[in-house]
Amino acid sequence: MTTFIKHTAVTVFASAIGLAGAGAALAAVTLGDDLGTTEEEVRAALTSQGYTITEIETEGGELEAEVVLDGQEMEIVIDTTSGLVLEMELEDGADSDEDDDD
Repeated sequence: MTTFIKHTAVTVFASAIGLAGAGAALAAVTLGDDLGTTEEEVRAALTSQGYTITEIETEGGELEAEVVLDGQEMEIVIDTTSGLVLEMELEDGADSDEDDDD
């Protein structure tokens, strides 16, 4: 009986640690977050939250940041007037811009 209780306690503790880790992942950037209006502010905001920035460019009043978090590549689009995140898109690994030969 004692072994069962110890095993259950270890399982509950491990589950709690797993949930805490998931909570940290959920704290990442989301739509509507304010990351700043300049490239420098956006870089600082993203890197402080654990993102690796591979490219940032300004286009049509928006900052487009190509980033990596936990091995997942994504694009984050930020409005340069408000600083708010407008779009987030996970990259699937296939670059459709370069594959369009038609």
